[in-house]
Amino acid sequence: MEHITLLIGIVIVTALVFDFTNGFHDTANAMATTISTGALKPKTAVAMSAVLNLVGAFLSVEVAKTISGGIIDEGAGIRPEVIFAGLVGAIVWNLLTWLAGLPSSSSHALFGGLIGATLVSVGTSGVHADAVVMKVLIPAVAAPVVAGLAAMAATRLTYRLARNRDETDTAKGYRSGQIASAALVSLAHGTNDAQKTMGVITLALITGGVVAPHADPPLWVIASAGVAIALGTYLGGWRIIRTMGKGITDIQPPQGFAAQTGAAATILASSHLGFALSTTQVCSGSVMGSGLGRRGGVVRWSTAGRMVLAWGLTLPAAGLVAAGAALLAGQGDWGVATVAVLGLAVCGAIWAASRRKPVDHTNVNEAPAAEPVGVVTAALQSVSPPPASSPAPLAEEREPGTAAVPTAAHRTAAATAASR
Repeated sequence: MEHITLLIGIVIVTALVFDFTNGFHDTANAMATTISTGALKPKTAVAMSAVLNLVGAFLSVEVAKTISGGIIDEGAGIRPEVIFAGLVGAIVWNLLTWLAGLPSSSSHALFGGLIGATLVSVGTSGVHADAVVMKVLIPAVAAPVVAGLAAMAATRLTYRLARNRDETDTAKGYRSGQIASAALVSLAHGTNDAQKTMGVITLALITGGVVAPHADPPLWVIASAGVAIALGTYLGGWRIIRTMGKGITDIQPPQGFAAQTGAAATILASSHLGFALSTTQVCSGSVMGSGLGRRGGVVRWSTAGRMVLAWGLTLPAAGLVAAGAALLAGQGDWGVATVAVLGLAVCGAIWAASRRKPVDHTNVNEAPAAEPVGVVTAALQSVSPPPASSPAPLAEEREPGTAAVPTAAHRTAAATAASR
């Protein structure tokens, strides 16, 4: 076995940077609904999620083995600079979608980057097409649909079981359930997404002859990947948390509980089977399903449409960026250095652009601009009209120093009384 070279060291550091961006990009998966309903304060939520992501990283290595030896053929002449280029493509796409506040898939950004760089450097022989179809593309289509249907059914069942109970009596119980289900999603995220970085680092070690082919990730790889994703999670991807918590649908505690429970079950099952699915797509599908499952609930289809469009673009967009980076990195040391400098410049420009309209824990729960009622929304409202009333959150459950925000039903009732 060889020692770790400078290039492999650069690949490892870049992989951990990707893992860090994955953490703050995907914090919304576990905590967006919990934060939007007030079940946990924003900083408390991301801290809990970070710890559980770290724990989850040590629970399984099945997904890591899918990355290191399933999608890319480790014996096809893959060089460390190819993996470096793939990671650069994934990081750039992650940051672009974070800037736009779109919950796109970090997983698919990584897959697209690795596939694009491999195709340019090695050709089609370096990619296991059957594994891409079976373990990436099919789960990408099926997972959000399955999670959405499960969340919709769970939401309807939840409201049916509690239909004779006062909402204020059940709100605290549902919010406690949300905390537990959010913890489960965070744990599941660690078992799935942290392993992807483990797989990439292991692939780099295999290509450099540091570890044997088909080897499991070393312990230090598992620990470093877990720490990186935990730190990113604690930073909090507030832009995407706002979109998922407030931009897709207005979530009440029963919906949040149903959505997160369904998402956690789907992610944990996929991790056990070695499916490297997108936790973002699963959780987003669950949120949409919970919006459709509540009587009178409405999904903001324009936001959902932009989100689905980003899902479709992720693989090819990250692949194109990575392909260009691979062509440049293949020219030698100066090419690798150029890719690194250009990548840092793009990341710096994206960060500077984000400072123009910052989103953080203090304004993450600001509602987005009202969306015009479209044909789909109007049809859903005609079939399932909104409830007659919706009580405001309990006084002790609101943030200190904030006043209750009147619901539409309250405003209508007040206007009627005033007209009398």
